[in-house]
Amino acid sequence: MTGFPIGLHKPVEHDGQLPDAADVLIIGGGVIGVMSALFLARKGQKVVLLEKGRIAGEQSSRNWGWIRQTGRDIDELPIAMEANRLWPQLQAELGEDLGLARLGVAYLAEKPQSIERYETWLNLAKPHGMDSRILTSAETKALLPGATRRYHGALHTPSDMKAEPWVAVPALARAAAAAGVVIRENCAVRALDLTAGRIGGAVTERGRIRADQVLVAGGAWSSLFLRQYGINIPQLSILAQVLATEALPALDMPAAGNDRLAFRRRTDGGFTLAEGGWHRLFIGPDAFRHLWPYREQIKAHPFGASYHPAAPKGFPDAWGTKRSWSPEEETPFERMRVLDPKPVEARQRRTLAEFAQLFPALGAPRIKASWAGMIDAMPDIVPVVDHAPIEGLSICTGMCGHGFGIGPAFGRIMADLITGGDVGHDLTRFRLSRFSDGSKMDMGPGL
Repeated sequence: MTGFPIGLHKPVEHDGQLPDAADVLIIGGGVIGVMSALFLARKGQKVVLLEKGRIAGEQSSRNWGWIRQTGRDIDELPIAMEANRLWPQLQAELGEDLGLARLGVAYLAEKPQSIERYETWLNLAKPHGMDSRILTSAETKALLPGATRRYHGALHTPSDMKAEPWVAVPALARAAAAAGVVIRENCAVRALDLTAGRIGGAVTERGRIRADQVLVAGGAWSSLFLRQYGINIPQLSILAQVLATEALPALDMPAAGNDRLAFRRRTDGGFTLAEGGWHRLFIGPDAFRHLWPYREQIKAHPFGASYHPAAPKGFPDAWGTKRSWSPEEETPFERMRVLDPKPVEARQRRTLAEFAQLFPALGAPRIKASWAGMIDAMPDIVPVVDHAPIEGLSICTGMCGHGFGIGPAFGRIMADLITGGDVGHDLTRFRLSRFSDGSKMDMGPGL
């Protein structure tokens, strides 16, 4: 079993002296930060992107690699559709193979109730011109050649795609650098630099940098960073895990899955597998603090998570992680440059066995790599995409494990939001104030 391809064991790709100033400073080198940087540079902005560890070292490279419109929150769907248009354009412009393929996505129904949920979503999605449809049991069987399980049907979107996350995001970062973005890895932001109550820049471990605009796109770390400034986001980081098989015989089918098993073919001939409905929540101070906002999610999926009494040392919600610090001292972001949680091996073996039972004709699959990541979760399963109460500060975080596929569109949106352009979408659903203005919690579909 090999290690994860992105981590501190890999040399820094983006290094050099930190500039004195920028138009926009971006905190976080995941897909959201990288794509925001690229689109800002294309708008003529001088951009600096700072990453505490490695570009795409955390969840942006550790996800399933699905680029899906299927099952998206209806307010998020037009943005996912924009991302679906942007991905092929980006690959053509980059001249690098991102592993992009339009293979479709199918949600598999093991129970009739699942079909009812899919139909509810489809009725809401139809006005957007989606090519999704409900397949019969026979059509689903034809979609999955060799599958031994009979499904009641599926929600299928042929236009959905996949890409290889740990290839794609670093390649997009190189494109941003070529467009003029200054990217620095191993450079944590310790604090915002506020002047008369507005953004004046930031204090980093390598010194100060001036900027009139700052974007926080720190994934699982965003809430911890922003709390220093009275910005409280009910964000939790939850563990999800994935495994990659060795190459297997060719099998022409879409990315597909349900709560038991999710799978899609990779460019190297293997399959990326995950247990779709399982994750682990580490109990820490934030888990207690935000229990009330998450009550609807817990009621809806009470057994979809396992609970552990403490996060590993140094994780965002670990009991010993500092909640406050001065700009002159080492921060939690420097002590834990890359979140690299250990997967639960027993559940990985279970996932592998489930796939082997579903497709016995492929032979006994072998694990090539196994990993886990920390998803930045939100109570209503949609992100925060908004200006912050501090002038010059913007936030794009809480992607709930869905950020890789939709990242290019949210990057374009943030570039326009920051520069005063036309964002092209109604962002009301994603406003920061929804957690403090007395609004009723509007749960995402959770498909």
